[in-house]
Amino acid sequence: MPVRPTFVDAHLHLWDRERLRYPWLEEADKASIAATYRVADHRAAAADWNLVGAVHVDAGAHPEDGERETDWLNGVADAEGLPSAIVARVELDAPDVAEVLARQAVRPRVVGIRHLINWHPDPARRAYPRDLTVDPAWRRGFGLLARHRLSYDFHGFPPQLAGLADVAAAHPDVPVIVNHLGLPILADGLEAWRAGLTALAAMPQVAIKLSGAGFVAAPFDPTAFAPIVAEVIDLFGTQRVMIASNFPTDRLFAPLDTTLAAYEALLAGYSDDERRDLWGRNAARIYRLDLDL
Repeated sequence: MPVRPTFVDAHLHLWDRERLRYPWLEEADKASIAATYRVADHRAAAADWNLVGAVHVDAGAHPEDGERETDWLNGVADAEGLPSAIVARVELDAPDVAEVLARQAVRPRVVGIRHLINWHPDPARRAYPRDLTVDPAWRRGFGLLARHRLSYDFHGFPPQLAGLADVAAAHPDVPVIVNHLGLPILADGLEAWRAGLTALAAMPQVAIKLSGAGFVAAPFDPTAFAPIVAEVIDLFGTQRVMIASNFPTDRLFAPLDTTLAAYEALLAGYSDDERRDLWGRNAARIYRLDLDL
């Protein structure tokens, strides 16, 4: 096995249940990950993986706690050295989006925004009653990101990728990062996923994360998502793909060592230089981290 490159975790969540509210962690099926998760917990979980940096992505705190989450994370980073950067929560369709973006953007370490907008044709799987990628108010909010040099992290279902591609094409100055392989759930078929990612990959400002592989098919099975990973890298190339843990959320599917070892095995055939990009250099560049890799 080749020597492991340094690892910049492109998608980390931390939460303090005593400090902030996380409504989604109250759900019965989240009990196994609901406990407070701190930097020390993640360092311990990633002890064998040369962790040198991490990007914290909005962890689903209560909408009223979005700015408080950013302030708490900056205090954590000052004390612990992680996270290296913050992708903060802002609801892009909110009436006061311009003011909230301006406040979040001036906070230390904020490099991007995530507004989790999952919509699916099946009503039982929707986080929102409508697809915000085609909502005029949401699109106006998205268009404000460029003035603050903020990227957008997308978490949504494949039927939304066409709308995302449309708004990304209209705003080429806003970097877009697709979370969790674009959620290619095998049971849904891959037609919408493949078409959407093909359109997005044609735009140089769009990147994607190898994360959330447990969503592809349950139980966690690298043979099930190996073709997905290969197709994603084929579409985006090795310089716009980032390995990310999505921990502790992905602990719902497998331990961190199991998850990262699966990616390691799938990427073993790439050159040392390409693997250094995938494991850390891409994340450092795309999220504008001050790391010498």
